[in-house]
Amino acid sequence: MKTVKIVGVPEHFNLPWHLALEEGAFEDRGIDLQWEDIPEGTGRMCQLLAENKTDLAIILTEGIVKSISEGNQVKIVQEYIASPLLWGVHVSAKSDFKNISDLRGAKAAISRFGSGSHLMAFVQAQNEGWDPNTLQFEVIDNLDGAIKGLSDGTADYFMWEHFTTKPIVDDGVFRRLGDCPTPWPCFMLVATEKFLQENKTLMAHIVEIINVYTVEFKNIPSIDRTLANRYGQKLEDIQTWLSLTSWSQKQLDSGVLESVLITLKQLKLIEKALPLNHYLEDI
Repeated sequence: MKTVKIVGVPEHFNLPWHLALEEGAFEDRGIDLQWEDIPEGTGRMCQLLAENKTDLAIILTEGIVKSISEGNQVKIVQEYIASPLLWGVHVSAKSDFKNISDLRGAKAAISRFGSGSHLMAFVQAQNEGWDPNTLQFEVIDNLDGAIKGLSDGTADYFMWEHFTTKPIVDDGVFRRLGDCPTPWPCFMLVATEKFLQENKTLMAHIVEIINVYTVEFKNIPSIDRTLANRYGQKLEDIQTWLSLTSWSQKQLDSGVLESVLITLKQLKLIEKALPLNHYLEDI
């Protein structure tokens, strides 16, 4: 039995992995796949990959492309979620902010530098015509930290996946001012170069297994109810999310990757783009 470590956020996107684990799909192939939830998100997962403390990750596209551009020895193995991520723009329900335009010059709560919540603040600034050099940040680690930070005024707004934060909005803790979708597919399956060099065939087995689960995922009977129960969501919210979300079974398109790199360079989030083969690994 070969042990393989994988990390991802504790969100509904990753249920196919948990179903495959619970049904012994990896074990049947001689793979002891060990999943760890990382509530801090992409910035923390980039660090774990860089330190070889995990072999694989399900990670945000913009975050891992930035990290690879800065020297992290990681490759994108496959697109995992083909649809954009809908980033909700949240403020304290008690704040005076009414519109996204009111947030010009305000302080953004971020899980850590290099995370999606950090990078998407720049994308939103570009969309709104703000000077990205004026952005201010407060590191809050995770969603619980964001609740505290917005409630006590340490930060003014927080960008996080729309449906994950919906219960907090419904409870009257956050107020959502709007959404900022990623201009590219949102989640990638990635592996360290060390793991790929030593386990190319094993990686192919893992990809084959998860693709079987993702291609059929939406057709599982009552999957909407399963998701709602497991992730504490309203059934109608999960149904909306499912209608907006598509899983992928192919590699990230090189043209899309170039678009991500161009955006990161325009926003001065990376100094230079590497050749595309530094980012992609065909299995």
